[in-house]
Amino acid sequence: MSLLKTVFECDAPVALVTGSGAPRVGRAIAMELARHGCRIAVHANHSIDQAHQLCQMIHDTYGVDAIVTPGALDDDAVPQRLVDQTVAQWGRLDILVNSAAIWTPTALADITAAEVRRYFDVNTLASFLCARAAAMAMTSQPTGGSIVNLGDWATVRPYLDHAAYFPSKGAVDVMTRSLAVEFASLNPAIRVNCIKPGPVLLADEVPDEERRQLCASTLSGQIGTAEHVAHAVRFLCENNFVTGVCLPVDGGRSIYAADGLQVGANTG
Repeated sequence: MSLLKTVFECDAPVALVTGSGAPRVGRAIAMELARHGCRIAVHANHSIDQAHQLCQMIHDTYGVDAIVTPGALDDDAVPQRLVDQTVAQWGRLDILVNSAAIWTPTALADITAAEVRRYFDVNTLASFLCARAAAMAMTSQPTGGSIVNLGDWATVRPYLDHAAYFPSKGAVDVMTRSLAVEFASLNPAIRVNCIKPGPVLLADEVPDEERRQLCASTLSGQIGTAEHVAHAVRFLCENNFVTGVCLPVDGGRSIYAADGLQVGANTG
């Protein structure tokens, strides 16, 4: 029997995964949870056709039910509607994964106040509202539920041209810890954690030399995959003694810089 089924005392736990329509990390998370017996609410905004294709794939591959829950997350009413639609379909919600996010490189001088607000609306506020709506549904469930946010490893080592993006992702760490405390007061079985992915899913057009440099920038000597992130999400859903944690899944990149320096070496 799947450990997820044991944790949630249900033959088919229910998971809502935001931003899972397009073939990116959210989709891999949805597939991983479906592989372990979860019914999946696939959220998408623009990728509706791909979301329906994913639902069919989940049903054909794993024999579990899946539905599409559409909506733009910068609309404050959408998070509650996604949760309501999921609960109306299956009568419960065991897992929420906030994987939807936006990011576009923008030079510092070109960043507008409206752009900063949009990053917070989609990457931070929408995750907060989805989490709160999910927690309200999980409160009455004896097994509570698991909420997993997706942050970013690089909030500790930011890079250029993302000065509007990083504050919105940095806030996810604090939000995770705060909501873990808040939701546990409603039901101790509700847990909130965060995954901070490193370099995964590089675009096909990334040059080979840049790929080699990225591999060298991690202690593991490799680029991560969406499946690495999905596996970590499943772990956080399965282990009911972990909450309030922000877990880097980055091959060690957040603690390592491949700059060739050996600070503290004996030079005398």
